[in-house]
Amino acid sequence: MSYCNYIINNPSENSDYLLHKHYHDNQYGFPIDNDDELFGRLLLEINQAGLSWTLMLRKQESFRAAYSNFSIEKVAQYDDGDRERLLQDPGIIRNRLKINAAIINAQKILELKKEFGSFKKWLDANHPLTKAEWVKLFKKTFKFTGGEIVNEFLMSTGYLPGAHDDDCPVFLKLASNR
Repeated sequence: MSYCNYIINNPSENSDYLLHKHYHDNQYGFPIDNDDELFGRLLLEINQAGLSWTLMLRKQESFRAAYSNFSIEKVAQYDDGDRERLLQDPGIIRNRLKINAAIINAQKILELKKEFGSFKKWLDANHPLTKAEWVKLFKKTFKFTGGEIVNEFLMSTGYLPGAHDDDCPVFLKLASNR
């Protein structure tokens, strides 16, 4: 079942459904112009690997707090003390590889910003690529970015198609804004 069908055909008042509905209706597939928010989405996608997206949606605000409001500049400066703080934070995924990837990826984004002006401009400069080309580029550029992580990050930010079914009201809304 597609994400859109789940949202449209299974309405519920439970908190997990409402988290997914809000994400589907207001974030998934929507372009993000702010570099820190793009970084935050990439960080969440990396941390979701092997886990559920529901968990990421539940922990999104804890991640935001733990990672300095997703500030690329601040996360790029994190040291061993910050790594230990994150490893002890029950509000996030406490995986050393994922924490290190966040810090290294923030540092890499700072390098990209020097060359391209922003993370978004780097993404725009490489758009459109095929999924395979994006995956190759991300693996060369960033840490902990396999095919599914790259695919979901790019679909969720509007760089790859497929976030919404063609008959989904959100798909129609996004299509009319292009």
